[in-house]
Amino acid sequence: MDHHLVTLDPDHPGFRDPVYRARRDTIARIALAHRSGDPVPEAPYSPEEHGVWRTITERLAPLHQAHVARDLHALAGTLELPTDRIPQLAEVNARLGEAGFRMEPVAGLVDAAIFLRHLGRGVFLSTQYIRHASRPFYTPEPDVVHELVGHAASLLHPGIRATSRRFGECAERATPWEIERLTRVYWYTLEFGLVEEDGVLKALGAGLLSSVGELQRSVGDPDVERVPFDPERTVRRPYDPTSFQAIYDVGPGLEGTLATLDDWLDAGGWREDA
Repeated sequence: MDHHLVTLDPDHPGFRDPVYRARRDTIARIALAHRSGDPVPEAPYSPEEHGVWRTITERLAPLHQAHVARDLHALAGTLELPTDRIPQLAEVNARLGEAGFRMEPVAGLVDAAIFLRHLGRGVFLSTQYIRHASRPFYTPEPDVVHELVGHAASLLHPGIRATSRRFGECAERATPWEIERLTRVYWYTLEFGLVEEDGVLKALGAGLLSSVGELQRSVGDPDVERVPFDPERTVRRPYDPTSFQAIYDVGPGLEGTLATLDDWLDAGGWREDA
């Protein structure tokens, strides 16, 4: 019986692919050996993995032009992510470091409290593996496309960066119940939020920026449920990380959404006694 460092669900696209599973284990070991503050190690990507990155970024480029919040899209261009290969986290950090943030590798999904608290310290915990080649436009878990195309580009925006830090600062003193409330609001905004610009729906969340299918669905499907962003309502709504979102919150523009988030965080709307 094979023993794998990385556990995959039986319905994961790579579950029965021994080559993919070995690659996942190799990249996970690199992340597990890393110590915070040390130089970020390189992940040894294969030609096939670079090909998956190319396929995804080529499909996303025109969708970003049409459907991503304008200021966010403009800043993402300055990150200059290569389209022909997967960039290393160290390369991205060279640009993010100018903004006071850095990415550090993790082997997989981390506890919400740990993730948020690192944001408060200017650290984004990032996976390095890439999704399975058989389903390049879908991933059941965050991968390097999600982290770099979605989050790294977003963190160049000073407002998103400051609000991300604010989430982390609140998480430092939060109870487990309060962490859940913070995570829900983070999820429906900085992960999967929409904003309205000049009467047109645009993507804000990193989960939308990195997903061909969900980006198209979130802004274009007339049958999708969308509600005005109200953190007092959002905080009561659970989420499912394993499928497309059932509901999308729509904020009043990028700056307006961030202002609403900051007001809610500063007012302690996430607290147990709120």
